[in-house]
Amino acid sequence: MADDWKDGILLKGELIGGLMVVMSTDNDPPLFPVVNVLVYVFFLGSNVYSVAGPSSPYGNGKETYLTPSPWTFGVWSLIHLLLLGTIIYQFFPNGKKTIIDGVGWRLPLLAVLNIVYVNVWAKGYYIVAFIFALFVSSAVSTIYYIVKKNHAGENLNDELWIHLPFSLWHGWTTVLIFVTGFEAFGRNAYHHHPGVWTKVFVFLSLFFLEATSAAYAFSSPEGDLAGSIAIAWSLFGIFDRKLPLCSPLGLSI
Repeated sequence: MADDWKDGILLKGELIGGLMVVMSTDNDPPLFPVVNVLVYVFFLGSNVYSVAGPSSPYGNGKETYLTPSPWTFGVWSLIHLLLLGTIIYQFFPNGKKTIIDGVGWRLPLLAVLNIVYVNVWAKGYYIVAFIFALFVSSAVSTIYYIVKKNHAGENLNDELWIHLPFSLWHGWTTVLIFVTGFEAFGRNAYHHHPGVWTKVFVFLSLFFLEATSAAYAFSSPEGDLAGSIAIAWSLFGIFDRKLPLCSPLGLSI
């Protein structure tokens, strides 16, 4: 059956000497649902370890003029929760049509790239992390485009477990590019006063994020509030973190 999630894992083979030798697969890429489950577990474990490990990077890494408060990164928890629903939803006909047939291999690729990003960022390799942030952004943008353009939400489950997590992830990744970019190439805010170029780049970054948040809200007749809220949440986090730091240095946010 075309809408059965098992289409992705049924193997055709021949019994030789008491062993099943795989000869070919069905139309869908083999083991996609299982791969998605395994990658999700590693993705979740990687982020959990970065928080609960011996040295959490949230609030303890390089301090820049765009570093948000640690509570801002709580958006990861919401994304993980929604993706758990995505992983379960792939076993249903509507979920399979989008997650397995539509998104396909791009979801495990995105998760692997995100795992690498989180780990190198947590270890302080900010230039490498910035490069992987760009890769993550490219991967999630591709999925976001596929879901928005080719798989309109038909019911509440489609909106909750497919559209919402990727909208949040897309908006949040946009913020991470700027945050990681300042960590990779900016100065430590605790050790250096902001120069003219620092102020210019901070202003342009915040202006771009604000404009992008508004663009999400008006990108279509129904809008994309999830992506807009992800960026707005981050802007509040940056303001909260920088308010006591920037005022005496004359940096207006």
